[in-house]
Amino acid sequence: MGVRRTRGNRPNTVRAVAGVVAAAALGVSALTGCDASGGNSPASSGSTAGGPSPKSAAVWDTRPRSIAAVGDSITRGFDACTVLSDCPEASWATGSDPRVDSLAVRLLGKGRARTHSWNLARTGARMADLSGQMARAGARNPDLVTVMAGANDACRPTVASMTPVTEFRSEFETALHRLRQEAPQAQVYVMSVPNLKRLWSQGRNNPLGKEVWRLGICSSMLADPDDLTAAATERRASVQERVEEYNRVLKSVCAKDERCRYDGGAVFGYRFGEEQLSHWDWFHPSRDGQARLAALAYRGVTAKEPPS
Repeated sequence: MGVRRTRGNRPNTVRAVAGVVAAAALGVSALTGCDASGGNSPASSGSTAGGPSPKSAAVWDTRPRSIAAVGDSITRGFDACTVLSDCPEASWATGSDPRVDSLAVRLLGKGRARTHSWNLARTGARMADLSGQMARAGARNPDLVTVMAGANDACRPTVASMTPVTEFRSEFETALHRLRQEAPQAQVYVMSVPNLKRLWSQGRNNPLGKEVWRLGICSSMLADPDDLTAAATERRASVQERVEEYNRVLKSVCAKDERCRYDGGAVFGYRFGEEQLSHWDWFHPSRDGQARLAALAYRGVTAKEPPS
């Protein structure tokens, strides 16, 4: 997920958000910022040669020794620390923030996580962008690749502009194929797309959140958040149905690859509360939300059997 913006309008957008925050300061608890320059940023950071391989007796390694993370703004820690900014050190996948206790730190330890984990996700990325990220991940030959993508395919300006399910499937298959060309033995852990309707129902209770949403965050779901007419309800239901269809695609495509695990819908089923939402936009995960995602991922990666 992410905010669509251009280089020319960023200062005005930031000033607009700053004004909203200032206006709501009397009703909102103080927010804590962090330095968003750290973390594993991209700058610092069938057959086995073809597409997904057929199912066999391959054994899942619950203790991988290196991790590459691909996906969108959630994996970049967007709005977890400061307004309209990535905060990769707070990422559920590869972050160094002890309050998050990322998947990389839990699996590798703090020292090795700094040198053997890479955050290749990009804020605003959609499934069509995953193939390039997978190629960069595969070039590092990681033991594990984490995937969290698809929210931006549903979070579009309108319902009509959401990514069609057939395209979503093809793009995910292409991404896995690209990884297998570079790293045929890498394990893949796929996180489900979050329940966007749940996020709407939580964030709409906060006046600040609703003001920030007007800047263009996930308009297909969040536009006119207090509109409960039949048309608005149908619009949100269409987005929710598309997210559920995307998750079925992630599950079915992953099931065809012997070294791929789907989270069983754990992220979609998680009930984010106010403490788990960013107090900058009331939609992206806060540090606490990132920590919950890290715990869900660790549970799935280290389980002897894949989530059902």
